[in-house]
Amino acid sequence: MATITKKELVERIAQRCGLTRAQTRTVVQMFLDEIIAELGRENRIEFREFGVFDVQMRAPRTARNPRTLEPVTVPAKPTVRFRAGRLMKQAVENEQPDVRVLRLANDHLDGTHDDGIRHDGAHPDGGVQNHVLQQDSRG
Repeated sequence: MATITKKELVERIAQRCGLTRAQTRTVVQMFLDEIIAELGRENRIEFREFGVFDVQMRAPRTARNPRTLEPVTVPAKPTVRFRAGRLMKQAVENEQPDVRVLRLANDHLDGTHDDGIRHDGAHPDGGVQNHVLQQDSRG
């Protein structure tokens, strides 16, 4: 298991989108800033198939000071909760995720998919193909 940093994600996205790392870093940071701002307003953020972020109030509780063993009251406080969506659960459980949604996730800014076929049906070699998103039969 590896740890993927924001820098690595920025590099991957920049390469796939044909943007500079600086442009991509700005967009990614703005995206993260918006998520933080909305959660700060206690709004729910829902990304279909990915997951849902929301703010829950943690109940007040009584804890113990480890040095003195005296009871200490811990007040209620808001905390961020994340619930994984269907595709995330499938990926984590090593199941085959829904290929139609993954293909949409592999779209590029130039209108092509990773398979090189344009959304408008034009193929990179100049031919025309019907492009229908279907469940891939490959394992």
